[in-house]
Amino acid sequence: MTTECNQKSFSFQSLGQREVVARFDGGKITSDAGGVLLREVERTTEIIQGFSECFTDHRDQERIEHTVNELVAQRVYGLALGYEDLNDHDELRHDPFLAVLVGKKDPLGQDRVCLEDRGKALAGKSTLNRLELTPVRATAKNRYKKITLNRQAVQSFFTEVFLQSYDQPPERIVLDLDATDDLIHGHQSGRFYHGYYKNYCYLPLYIFCGEHLLCARLRPADIDASAGSVKELERIVGEIRRQWPDVKIVIRGDSGFCREAIMVWCEANDVDFVLGLAKNNRLIAEIADELEQAEQLFEKKSQAARVYKDFCYQTLDSWSQPRRVVGKAEHMAKGANPRFVVTSLSADEFDAQTLYEKEYCARGDMENRIKEQQLYLFADRTSAATMRANELRLWFSSVAYTLMVALRRLGLSGTELAKAQCGTIRVKLLKIGAQIRVTVRKVWISLSESCPYQGIFARVYARLCGVSPLSPRC
Repeated sequence: MTTECNQKSFSFQSLGQREVVARFDGGKITSDAGGVLLREVERTTEIIQGFSECFTDHRDQERIEHTVNELVAQRVYGLALGYEDLNDHDELRHDPFLAVLVGKKDPLGQDRVCLEDRGKALAGKSTLNRLELTPVRATAKNRYKKITLNRQAVQSFFTEVFLQSYDQPPERIVLDLDATDDLIHGHQSGRFYHGYYKNYCYLPLYIFCGEHLLCARLRPADIDASAGSVKELERIVGEIRRQWPDVKIVIRGDSGFCREAIMVWCEANDVDFVLGLAKNNRLIAEIADELEQAEQLFEKKSQAARVYKDFCYQTLDSWSQPRRVVGKAEHMAKGANPRFVVTSLSADEFDAQTLYEKEYCARGDMENRIKEQQLYLFADRTSAATMRANELRLWFSSVAYTLMVALRRLGLSGTELAKAQCGTIRVKLLKIGAQIRVTVRKVWISLSESCPYQGIFARVYARLCGVSPLSPRC
């Protein structure tokens, strides 16, 4: 069989007496038709609109064909649908369905000014990358890159989306802090070797509340894991308490965030903390009897045994005061496994076992959220030359994640996909084949009759139709 690129037909293995022939003649067909659900989520939440308002457009508005909101929407929807690279958009710009999601009035692109752009309703990679590469202090006098970003506005944007997701203020929230590795393979600015991860990487800081993303900050790897945490907490807690003055706030993190500055700030601002505490000889000696007891239980039952101890502890010089510590004396097949947690929560509220197993160990779910964003929404696609551009890529991914979380919360609650990760939602609900027909009055989306998730699609649609849009932004 010939493989010339201009071939009209492709003959495959026959099916009995029937020939199997493929052609690219199906008309305007998309594999992303489920994305219309994301468009409905945007209608009710205005997540993309809110993020686009963090940009300032210095271009001559009478001479542009793609607004900032359209450029941002194209980038975010592309990530949500699985297109991680800007290069993908040189082909996606021909896609009338993506143009429908973005909000182009002419999804076929026949109203483009330049003749060579006719049929391309969307922006190509060269236009999109101006969002990333515009200098910080660009003005209308710059020749090409004139779309600037207010980074402080972006940071507040994620907190605003979180606050708007609640109908009523909760009584208590837990803010999870974590740092992770973002491997880099070029010579990007901020490139450093990290001894723990044994590679060159960035070290982004994340703050979540449940599945809600409140902070994603790109940092070089030559810093402490907790660097900048107090500043971010001060901002986030302040924004939350301005709207929810009575909410009880707890922060949670591993031993990388067990720092005097963080604990002192929490104690001074009526914020509780549950933080992992790195083990040392003094701590291990404190639970020596419990470790021996756990070993005896293990030998008796031949399964992992845990004994907890609640005690007061102060470091020799780094802590300003004694604090409550919970020690877990655990013995497993591989031997002793002592672990420790320091907290401001009282024993009256949480006994030692409950504090460790229910309060502290629940932070593991945050690690799943980080993996979800990195694996399925390409938060680690930080291959631009500058940290500024790479941080914007991280934020685009974060907005796509926030949009998917809103879909899960507003549309998928009560369905079999209620707790599905973004990758599963994409494959089962967004990647639906459909034929697109654009007429004068309508855009027809003829979804595949063989889609196995039609029932869930219908339920999600009904739920989203029942959600009222947010009030207009000030």
